[in-house]
Amino acid sequence: MTAPARTGIGLGAALLPLLALVACFVAGATTVGLSTPILITSMLVAAAVAGVVAGRQGATWDDVQRSTGEKIASVLPVLLILLAIGLLIGTWVLSGTIPLLVTWGIRGIQPDFFVLTAFLVTAVMSICTGTSWGSAGTLGVALMGAAAALGAPLPASAGAIVSGAYFGDKMSPLSDSTNISALGAGAGLYAHIRHMLYTAVPSFLVALAVYGLAGGRGVDAGDDLPVAAERLLTEIRAVFDLGWWTILPLVLVLIGVVLKKPPALVLAASALLAAGLGIGAQGFSGEQAIAAAVSGFDVSMAAGRVADPDGLSALFSRLVNRGGLYSMANTLIVVISAFLLAAGLDVAGALDRILRALLSGVRSVFGLIVATMAAGATLISLTSHGGVTALIVGGMFQGAFRERRLAPENLSRSIEDSVTLVEPLLPWTVSAIFMATTLGVPTVEYLPWAVFCLGGPVFSLLFALGFERTGVGIRRLEG
Repeated sequence: MTAPARTGIGLGAALLPLLALVACFVAGATTVGLSTPILITSMLVAAAVAGVVAGRQGATWDDVQRSTGEKIASVLPVLLILLAIGLLIGTWVLSGTIPLLVTWGIRGIQPDFFVLTAFLVTAVMSICTGTSWGSAGTLGVALMGAAAALGAPLPASAGAIVSGAYFGDKMSPLSDSTNISALGAGAGLYAHIRHMLYTAVPSFLVALAVYGLAGGRGVDAGDDLPVAAERLLTEIRAVFDLGWWTILPLVLVLIGVVLKKPPALVLAASALLAAGLGIGAQGFSGEQAIAAAVSGFDVSMAAGRVADPDGLSALFSRLVNRGGLYSMANTLIVVISAFLLAAGLDVAGALDRILRALLSGVRSVFGLIVATMAAGATLISLTSHGGVTALIVGGMFQGAFRERRLAPENLSRSIEDSVTLVEPLLPWTVSAIFMATTLGVPTVEYLPWAVFCLGGPVFSLLFALGFERTGVGIRRLEG
């Protein structure tokens, strides 16, 4: 049992660990730059401060350890999903599944509706792979090259790619942010995804309309794909056999989603199938298959398939060098660090004190959603880490949603709409810097065109505002 919460703590003491988190993160970012090690260090320092605060409130180290263990045990299924995702991505490259999806995306360009097509093919890529950065860093780069070659509007094209990339980052069961948001809120993965349809569908439709109007104005439909895209396709065909069977791992995942089978088992089964295809159909060795599953695929595995593996393009290397169980190590360490901080705050009574302050003026469902989304947007702007933000905000607001008889997927959706979709719109965050650098368009220029990302928070607030009258868009707890 978790130690009883201490309720006599002052607001200043309750905020001290979070202030330490922000101070360490800002100091690290300004001196050595933004990085995962800086974030983890900041989390551990904040957790230590939280431990000191808890000790002054009468808690012991055993209380903190016990609370941390209980929190980790409660989310073990999601941690297994995260590991399975790493396993799957590495083997999907080995089997040719991800290269096939990239090839389809590039070949699916429609010059007359370039911006619209860029949104759709990136969305498909992202929903199938669950990675916004991977989608933008591979397919997005090729699409921006095509946009430049065809004369399509670059800010609109970049905004469409960002929107498509974060559509999958928000909605895919393979996405880290989707899983961690559900984890942080205590919601079921598929219940979380279904509930997000309320805000994702109208945002998607508005994006379709805007990108359809933006269209391919100024595009010369007679132009070919840019050299970089053609070279990438040539290299993919040289290294991988893109037979029809390469889509089978994806089909297996989709069947598992439809049948609502345990996600970790579905992903593991798909990874096993992909590894078998990589060995039996692509001709990789068993040792390479194990390496791809554990450490991730590496471009050196192309040796013997092309004359000079070192001569393969940086774009191809960025596409294939990914995945593996080890790729989730940083995420797992961040989760443990976040739970150490949350446990210290919990046993000190700090979470309850902060929550009471945040909710002191809340009188309605709308007020609760606003408070949740404000907390999410503020924390992501300070930490640039969606996983940490989802875990902290989810832990702080779970009780408030239960007290108002609101299902946890309302909380998880609020987290996604204020964290996952907002991060790439804030120019100083890591995601926004990555997108601007990768796509070659400043954040302030693509921001007005990131329609799907803008639509999520708007529709989330609109549903909350109209709930008392319509009863639509917010789910009550059953029973």
